[in-house]
Amino acid sequence: MADLTTSFAGLTLKNPVIVGSSGLSDSVDGIAELERNGAAAIVLKSLFEEEILKEMNAGLNRMNSDGFLYPETVDYYDFLEGPEEPTQRYLNQIREAKSRASIPVIASINCVTASQWTYFPRQIEQAGADALELNIFVLPSDFNRTAGENEQMYFDIVHEVRKQVTIPLVVKLSYYFSDLAGFLQRLSKTGIQGLVLFNRFYNPDFDLETLEFTSGAVLSSPTDYYTSLRWIGIMYGRSDCSLAASTGVHDGQALIKQLLAGAGAVELASTLYRNGVEQLPAILQELTTWMDNHHYERVDQFRGIMSQSKTDNPAAYERVQFMKYFRGFKAP
Repeated sequence: MADLTTSFAGLTLKNPVIVGSSGLSDSVDGIAELERNGAAAIVLKSLFEEEILKEMNAGLNRMNSDGFLYPETVDYYDFLEGPEEPTQRYLNQIREAKSRASIPVIASINCVTASQWTYFPRQIEQAGADALELNIFVLPSDFNRTAGENEQMYFDIVHEVRKQVTIPLVVKLSYYFSDLAGFLQRLSKTGIQGLVLFNRFYNPDFDLETLEFTSGAVLSSPTDYYTSLRWIGIMYGRSDCSLAASTGVHDGQALIKQLLAGAGAVELASTLYRNGVEQLPAILQELTTWMDNHHYERVDQFRGIMSQSKTDNPAAYERVQFMKYFRGFKAP
């Protein structure tokens, strides 16, 4: 029987499948069901930086009104009353998940600045999270900000959060960089334990009848894995931290390809929305069958063998234009 054990970001996982941040992981019962179906780890639904800042400012305002001289030195959670706030609810969810699940529970914060919210990761660690994933995406659309300034935000966020926690820190980011390979390599040297390539973000669309904004495709498609496959393959052996692939992993074949490229794990969610959580054991069975058929006993035996640094055709990762595929091609 093939051994599916793998490691990612300093975590030992029973297999390479992590359920990514989504509504699927937003309840303790849901997490328990994911574990029963084979998930090796789960990423909790993201808490947004705006939620943390809004609650923090409300708490500080209240402490000021109550006569505290140095409110910045006081943990304002001790003074909240009334309905449970989003951050407190998130911490409780971590504690409950850890009490029910035996797999790693990874907290997630969606962030865009290195603002005052960065005190909160310490509370996430104290609540028992096994790791923290920072989902960072700064859309390079500000005409007054340089590429260097956009990139610096990522390093600033990592620097501030690393001062707060000792648990593994993972960064999930997009491919919107002019020097992506160099940027990923530099970011991997900041002391983080993992990079997730890549996050899936909101895409605007239009309703042609009402001329109102709508959302583009929310779920990924099975062909969306190509971008992460390319960059996992390029970065394997050139990163100082673990790599995970995300977006477009819908079946066992896509999982196997990402492992061959060099991923330590994959994060998936859309395929579970489309096919149900029963897709998890089906994906793992595909991996097991493929390993048995190719006489691999452990995942480490084939991880990265198709990466750019290992393959005998490294130029395949560099080609970006169709040169031969459409030559003589005739539409049906």
